[in-house]
Amino acid sequence: MRIIARSSLREFWLLHPDAAEPLLAWYREVEKEDWDTPAKVKARYRTASIVGGNRVVFNIKGHKYRLVVKINYRVVYIRFVGTHTGYDKISAEEV
Repeated sequence: MRIIARSSLREFWLLHPDAAEPLLAWYREVEKEDWDTPAKVKARYRTASIVGGNRVVFNIKGHKYRLVVKINYRVVYIRFVGTHTGYDKISAEEV
């Protein structure tokens, strides 16, 4: 998978250093994937939530943080990374 906007992850872990290792692990795992269906995402990440608009919500660091991505034709676009409080303020289907 090609992942767009890695800088968003880096900016977040600079503010939340405890997120660096889990986000890097997620990044390294996902770039090796070949997802073309939501079922393939769920097969790899059982706790991921498939939401509208080709968005997927991942729980990072034991549900401490949320990561919302848009998956389109084997490209993953980082749309949001943040705390649960920040996540509660967005619409995962629209970011």
